[in-house]
Amino acid sequence: MSISLPSTGTIALGGRTVHRLGFGAMSLTGPGVWGPPRDRDAAVRVLRRVVELGVNLIDTADAYGPYVNEEIIREALHPYPEDLLIATKVGYVRTGPSQWHAVGRAEYLRQEVEMSLRRLGLDRLDLLQLHRIDPKVTLEEQLGELKALQDEGKIGAVGLSGVSVEELERSRRIVEIASVQNRYNLSNRVYEDVLEHCEEQGIAFISYSPIAKGALAVPGSAVEHVAKAVGATPSQVSLAWLLARSPVVAAIPGTSSVAHLEENLGASTVSLTPEQLGELG
Repeated sequence: MSISLPSTGTIALGGRTVHRLGFGAMSLTGPGVWGPPRDRDAAVRVLRRVVELGVNLIDTADAYGPYVNEEIIREALHPYPEDLLIATKVGYVRTGPSQWHAVGRAEYLRQEVEMSLRRLGLDRLDLLQLHRIDPKVTLEEQLGELKALQDEGKIGAVGLSGVSVEELERSRRIVEIASVQNRYNLSNRVYEDVLEHCEEQGIAFISYSPIAKGALAVPGSAVEHVAKAVGATPSQVSLAWLLARSPVVAAIPGTSSVAHLEENLGASTVSLTPEQLGELG
């Protein structure tokens, strides 16, 4: 298939320049993001196809599985291509399927960074994101420990996930923040103010769950109408809209299917007119 990722533009992350259309690996786990995927070989094939198609940003986390996701990435791709950025996250403890608990104690964050390095087979995590801020632990302790790990050379850049503008600015007083990863798509723009702030400050905004679902993607919707007009799928239009939204945005759609992966990356060939962008809102 013909895919031209350079047409999506690039963004600076973790000391690297990566295409703004990346891959979120969370789907390559069991139900509830718990345990191994039903078909591990298929998960490996998806990851290898990701790299074959030129994607050089893969997002994961120690909590996906937990641990399983990072292990599969290493199995599929190590030794890694020189231009590949694997962004991972720490700060969540898992107690079962769909159960997530923020833990930001310094000793725990340090332990998980060390274990992610081992699982991924890396000497440094080029982009390490605090998965969630733990309200029971001071922000200074959480980000202070990540800064210490950065100073030791075990972390390249520090990012945040699921944060407000106020939390972002408090964090920036402790350590330089390279990226924010929040949920954002055509259907869910709760973090519009965070995206706008990131754009003003030149901070990368990584959109997770980037494909519009629900009312905006049903038959007869604006998404479907635009998709028919440009000869694309609703998923591709959702991603193209997102990449057009701001030059600081990177999108990390995930899937456990090679066919769906190729469909998503086909968004790189979709060009939307100002009128179509206006119709999408």
